[in-house]
Amino acid sequence: MGVIYVVRHGQAAFGTEHYDRLTGIVEGHSELGARPLQETFPALDEYNPEAVMMAFTGNFPAPAPAAVRRDPVVVREHFRVLRDALLAWAEDRTQPEGMPVWRAFQDGAVAALAAARLRFPGGNVLIISSGGPIAAIVAAALNAPPATAVELNLRIRNSSLTEFASTPRRHHLVSFNGLPHLDTNPDTTLITYA
Repeated sequence: MGVIYVVRHGQAAFGTEHYDRLTGIVEGHSELGARPLQETFPALDEYNPEAVMMAFTGNFPAPAPAAVRRDPVVVREHFRVLRDALLAWAEDRTQPEGMPVWRAFQDGAVAALAAARLRFPGGNVLIISSGGPIAAIVAAALNAPPATAVELNLRIRNSSLTEFASTPRRHHLVSFNGLPHLDTNPDTTLITYA
């Protein structure tokens, strides 16, 4: 039996023009040392939050100044609207431009995990992805409805570890959203979500 480790990327730059750029909190900590065999699976790419928000609200707010991005009221409202927008997409009430329907997004993420499992039967696999695909995979493993995938997505912590036991025929969820690499670090500012 193998293990598939799925790691959410480090802290992204929430509320900035370059959300996909990692913030200073993880700079200098992204090296793996010797590079193992690497493959890219586009189905493990994050959904486009701008497209999801546009499909739901008709607009997407411009990046906010740093002081506003730290305002808990602004952040809470952003994620409330994002939750509603994601749920509308997941329930086929909206169709974000340039994106697949929710079910195809989820099926693609699950298929990418299965492809990795089949490439290394009985071996260990490390997958680095984003909250959306990870939540979609976990929800599928649990046979959970789309609303659960949305809630899981919004709770996934940066750099968290989700673990699956795998055989050549299937995978089973072992753990979700763990931070074992931070268990002994008393600095709680390292535990972030967006």
